[in-house]
Amino acid sequence: STSLEKTLGAPQTVQIERSPQNLHDPPPIANIKAAKDCFVVNCYGRKIPFPALYEKTKTILVFLRHFLCYTCREYVEDLAKIPEKYLKDADVRLIVIGQSSHDHIQDFCTQTGYTHEMYVDPTRSIYKSLQMKQGEIFHQAGDKLHFGHLDLNRLDHAPINLLLQLAGVKTVDFTHKAKIIDI
Repeated sequence: STSLEKTLGAPQTVQIERSPQNLHDPPPIANIKAAKDCFVVNCYGRKIPFPALYEKTKTILVFLRHFLCYTCREYVEDLAKIPEKYLKDADVRLIVIGQSSHDHIQDFCTQTGYTHEMYVDPTRSIYKSLQMKQGEIFHQAGDKLHFGHLDLNRLDHAPINLLLQLAGVKTVDFTHKAKIIDI
């Protein structure tokens, strides 16, 4: 027994799980209109109204914790594997939004191989309006939110193929296993 255990007691292991959502109170992310007055910034420092990202077409929005989060980086590396053709065929935009300066966008895209749209929310105004740290959203054109996922922790990203399926985009094989062709 260590002195820390004597002071604080024995360590405890607790399973953390989501609490059931009240069906009458949608999660804050469902009210995307709360962020209607917010802006994102592109890699050139240009401010763009947040609603302009999703109001005219189906859009998958992915909000990152920050660019240095290794699980966020791996998630974006997997998002980079989605062929542009799959998105175009389904008329869907894939957009990643980070909490950083716009100066970091190009380096992050280069490091992850991500070639789809990326913006930042340097003041965290969207994150604050939607009461989140990170999460994924699939949004139909206009004000209708089709799917929202608030991450419980840094390892709780929504499965990419689920997002693609909900948006009507062809799914991607992430297994990297050689395919056996029966001749």
